[in-house]
Amino acid sequence: MSNWFRAPMAATLACTALLASAPVMAQGSTDWPSRTITIVAPQPPGGGFDTVARVLADRMRPILGQSVIVENRTGAGTRVGTQSAAKAPADGYTLMIGALSNMALNPGLYDNLPYDPIKDFKLAGMAVTWSYTLVARKDLPMKDLKEVIAYAKANPEKMTYASAGLGSGQHIASAVMLKLADAKLTHVPYRGSQDAYQDILGGRVDLFFDISSAAKSQVDAGTVKALAVSSKGRQPSHPNVPSVFETDVAPLDMESWFGLFAPAGTPEPVLAKLRAAMAQVMAMPDVQELFAKSGGQVPKNSAAEQEAKVRSDIERWTKLIREAGIKGD
Repeated sequence: MSNWFRAPMAATLACTALLASAPVMAQGSTDWPSRTITIVAPQPPGGGFDTVARVLADRMRPILGQSVIVENRTGAGTRVGTQSAAKAPADGYTLMIGALSNMALNPGLYDNLPYDPIKDFKLAGMAVTWSYTLVARKDLPMKDLKEVIAYAKANPEKMTYASAGLGSGQHIASAVMLKLADAKLTHVPYRGSQDAYQDILGGRVDLFFDISSAAKSQVDAGTVKALAVSSKGRQPSHPNVPSVFETDVAPLDMESWFGLFAPAGTPEPVLAKLRAAMAQVMAMPDVQELFAKSGGQVPKNSAAEQEAKVRSDIERWTKLIREAGIKGD
């Protein structure tokens, strides 16, 4: 066979093979979803990750026309579940709830994190944000945060603050605020918020910076007094409580956000369907009301702004955590 014939024939065969493979390559994106979708919640049932995952799973089922289940993959804080989702096939059938803690705080807490929150994930949409509320034992003699910080500066490490464990959001909110305020209190870590509240209510520890959704019930019951919120502005759930930023004690701006993420490499058509489904869910009045009852707010910013928020928080909190010398368990 002459060379002038071989070249066109080879090109024709290559094109034929490419065309034949095209439907196979596209399969899984054009037909998605064709089976059950799993949302990984990297913490046990009952917490913020699990709550958000179940709200999304319940509302997305009828929109996507497939079963959406929640799987709690726990261990090493949030690292085991997050790593498993990062390594899952990028086909849209394994998703994950990402939050400030596992996406933006962990990179500063751990030197050898087994996943990269930017390189390993794509954001499908933000669901809700919660602030943290700084509460004090109800018999604390200081009337506001300014008095607390003034006393702490004059009496280093005499006052105490609780956390739900080393490297928890509660720990970081307090430690970073104190670092920015140049004040020193003694840290008392507990194994979760429930144990911390027992000692706050018993007057054995002075302060606790807890997620606002959990702190609200204690504040409303009058068992603790609220001193400040961690967000830059005031929170609708605590309209009479100033922000730390507002008091001029420290330039703190911290909100715990939760969103739906897919493994990097997930086809764009699948991501587009996910983002559209998320937008529908977050526009539902009952979903907004459900989160509002616990002090949460549904983000109103655009998809591009949400992605920029994730990236900026990763950079900002990694820097702040390392400057404060905070390490995780």
